[in-house]
Amino acid sequence: MKWFVALAAGLTVLGALFFLTRSPEIPKVTRDGPIVAFGDSLIYGTGSSGGGFVKMLEEKIQKPIVNLGIPGETTGDGLKRLESVIGLKPSVVILLLGGNDYLRRIPQGETFANLETIIQRLQEDGVSVFLIGVRGGVLRDNFASRYEELAEKFKVAYVHDVLDDTLGVPKYMDDQVHPNDAGYRVIAERVYPVLAEMIER
Repeated sequence: MKWFVALAAGLTVLGALFFLTRSPEIPKVTRDGPIVAFGDSLIYGTGSSGGGFVKMLEEKIQKPIVNLGIPGETTGDGLKRLESVIGLKPSVVILLLGGNDYLRRIPQGETFANLETIIQRLQEDGVSVFLIGVRGGVLRDNFASRYEELAEKFKVAYVHDVLDDTLGVPKYMDDQVHPNDAGYRVIAERVYPVLAEMIER
């Protein structure tokens, strides 16, 4: 009997570990339409020879991606042009905003309220959202938990801290903020598997 109790306890622990460590399910697209990359200079590809990781993703998935990156854009700026994005009737929106909010010291509450509104509005229109986080701090990332909360609340695809593994590494950076081609390639390799699973039919 003791061995049965021990076995049952062991299976319970393993099951709990599996539940806690398994990756969240990546939502599939729900309609046809263009793939849109919406955000700031990291979407635009500043520092690259042209198009940054969005262009690299295009080549990997062999589908066009509409690049709506504007250098310097904040979440508030993004919110103002959101209807023009929705007007394209996208199947997927790759959303990357927040870095300029941090650099301009915009209150964190305002930043994430704007992001929540953007995600909610896109989902109301039937868009599958792919949220990409950015670092909110030099020594400590003050944004990570907030992006994760958004991803969980709205059940969207998510990759944390777009500059993880590149920021501060000279061979990957064009300047203090923007990657070079090698850095954008690192980002593309992290983002691609999630996007590929989203659009897989």
